[in-house]
Amino acid sequence: MILPKIKAFFNPEQFQGWGKNRNYFEGWYYKIINASETAAFAFIPGIAMDEAGNQQAFIQILDGKNENANYYRFDAKDFKATPYQFQIEIGNSYFSEQSIELNLPDIKAALKFSGNVPWPKPWYSPGIMGPFAFVPFMECYHGIVSMDHSITGHVLVNNKHIDFNNGRGYIEKDWGRSFPSAYVWMQSNHFTLPGVSFKASVAKIPWIRSSFVGFIAGFWLQNKLIKFTTYNQSHLRTCHIDNHKVEIILENNKYRLHVNASRNNATALASPIRGLMDGRIEESMTSILEVKLVDLKSNQQIFHDFGRNAGLEVAGNIKEITS
Repeated sequence: MILPKIKAFFNPEQFQGWGKNRNYFEGWYYKIINASETAAFAFIPGIAMDEAGNQQAFIQILDGKNENANYYRFDAKDFKATPYQFQIEIGNSYFSEQSIELNLPDIKAALKFSGNVPWPKPWYSPGIMGPFAFVPFMECYHGIVSMDHSITGHVLVNNKHIDFNNGRGYIEKDWGRSFPSAYVWMQSNHFTLPGVSFKASVAKIPWIRSSFVGFIAGFWLQNKLIKFTTYNQSHLRTCHIDNHKVEIILENNKYRLHVNASRNNATALASPIRGLMDGRIEESMTSILEVKLVDLKSNQQIFHDFGRNAGLEVAGNIKEITS
């Protein structure tokens, strides 16, 4: 499995766990919103392995509008990854960059994606992790599969048909040992103008015998990806979190990004701790993100809008990441 592992390293959307058998998790996050914005789901397929080598595959389903979630557990043998490409099979369900075929007792889906917007992955900076992708001891790695894309197809929930034609989608993933002990994550691709997408996260990152507050943000605007990351000389100016909102301010050498996120009702999801899905996080899919972008050279505001149907997670001891 050496060759698939090397190929996957430079293609983060592919399965990264070749040769892993303990203390490891990997999961993909598909967010789908229908055209009328009356239905919002997150489909999360993955595999988890604890420190003793006990393994399980899973599919989590988050119904963002009805604020409920279900966790479907499978034998690890039911998880199959295709080498050299992003294609995952769990039981009778299939997941790829271009489509989902979901076959679960209470929910089924047949969805296709087009116009995907991936995060760039040159060899020296393979994906959103940048040079940190080359660090072998990271607790958690992150990848963006598609910032934004169009959906065709449908979802059946208890035999109720939901049309997803002309809907919008987003795909990301995580892998490693555990989620960070403290983090905030937010995402929306439902702004006034289509084709605008935003994602940001701030987290406590263990580092050898210490730690630091790391951040990653990407803003897809007018067919251009504007990046704010720990490794590209950007700066986290503010990270304020209370019971009602999250505020972050980021700067790179050209822009200042100011985001205010409302904290709406959230739903509990399983999350990985040392490879086992024993943790609990809460996610809202109905938050609002106020996003402002300022050009530092002219001091002019070049974008100000509100992102709807936003995913928002606030987890752990947030004092570790606030400033």
